[in-house]
Amino acid sequence: MPPVLPDAFGDVLARHGDRVAVTDADGSLGYAELADRARAAAHRLSRYDVRGEPMRVGLYATNSVEYVVGYLATLFAGAVPFLADSAFGPFELSRIAEDCGLDLLIHAPSADVRAVTDETLTDDGEFGYLTVSRVRSYDTPRPRLLDDTEVCRFTSGSTGRPNCIEFSGAAVAAAAANWVRGTGLTAEDRIACFAALSNGLAFNTSLLAAFLPGASLHLSHGLPTASRVVRLLENTAATRLVAFPALYESIVRRSPEEGFATVRTAISSGAPLRESVREEFTRLTGVPIHNYYGVAETGPLTYATDGTGSGLGAPLPGVHLLAEEQGIRVRSESMGSRYLNAPGLFEKRVDGEGYYHTGDQGRLHDGTLHLTGRTSRLVNVGGRKIDPIEIVDVLRTAPGVLDAVAFEAENQHGEPALAAVVAVEPGVGAQDLRAHCAATLAPFKVPGILRLVDRIPANSIGKPSIERLRRLLDAPQAH
Repeated sequence: MPPVLPDAFGDVLARHGDRVAVTDADGSLGYAELADRARAAAHRLSRYDVRGEPMRVGLYATNSVEYVVGYLATLFAGAVPFLADSAFGPFELSRIAEDCGLDLLIHAPSADVRAVTDETLTDDGEFGYLTVSRVRSYDTPRPRLLDDTEVCRFTSGSTGRPNCIEFSGAAVAAAAANWVRGTGLTAEDRIACFAALSNGLAFNTSLLAAFLPGASLHLSHGLPTASRVVRLLENTAATRLVAFPALYESIVRRSPEEGFATVRTAISSGAPLRESVREEFTRLTGVPIHNYYGVAETGPLTYATDGTGSGLGAPLPGVHLLAEEQGIRVRSESMGSRYLNAPGLFEKRVDGEGYYHTGDQGRLHDGTLHLTGRTSRLVNVGGRKIDPIEIVDVLRTAPGVLDAVAFEAENQHGEPALAAVVAVEPGVGAQDLRAHCAATLAPFKVPGILRLVDRIPANSIGKPSIERLRRLLDAPQAH
């Protein structure tokens, strides 16, 4: 079966010609220019193919024009891009490289990739400021990709390491096409995207989806502060804003008086947005926030077209959604195929009818989805899913740690946060543990709430008592 995405992107890049395709703080490319840059870079990538099978190319960088060039170049070279979160640390990156059998890594020159790469291959600017390096060889067997896999993305899971989701080209194309149809995206739209393109929120709403109708995609470097958001919106006359709930909360705290004149739609996903934030944002800016519900393994699922209600909207085209007592089940045209590095786990979550069990609980009211909780243990912080097993495994390797439990709690602002209760020997401090975690984990995985105790409270059968652990968070620190 021939790949789907090279032809899909090739068609839209040729069709929209001189229109602006993508911009960042350093420059912009029209559709035809983007095609030329991507094909030239693809030719360079093809020279490094030594296996005679599709290369596996990790993309490990923040949003930029060059990131989009690298993504398209990988597809045009007949390779499979593996979109790694730029917030991943060296430990997580090395796990991905070994688990997935990566061949090359496209990364920022400043990224710490020493544990993963053994040779720098480009320094001539063909990939802009990004560098291409060869990934070192590992002794572990290289898992085989499915024949129709064209893109791989990552999510936390029950394995204690990032799970690699395989997507067919047809699934990626369907996610984009159904998003365009379901949200009314047009060629006149200008999308200001502040979510990482490696994340489903941006990948599904702002990459191929933007290019299909000929819209323009505007990216920002660095930390997405409220002032940076306002500047980008003003400079690009953006009509759509794509961001996680934390950014909307930041904007509300700043209370901007201008910058949103051209914005018609703000899109939020990844974690529940507090109703008070949604209402205050609209009052300040005049822009409605349209909630969107998606799952990494299934792609975009719902969209709130009116932007005025508290729900997550109705199912998008190509989506079948069931809200039942045992949880939300979904079947979509954009579903992933499996986890490359966790055989059988994805398949266990898909039932005989082809529905994926999301781990979320909710209800459908007048066709609109409302989430009410979660059945899974994953912690959702700022739109990023965190597996507590991974955090506990790292904490237990710190000197002086006897045991640890990680779980979701609320911070002082009432927002979801990662909490950890750690049993330690005398003399171990919270800063020691945070430093230990920061040396191994991505910053968003370092517990925001940390409580040190002599021993972990357990229930009658010897398991940690989550109820008592939560009460500990409100008690005075004993260490």
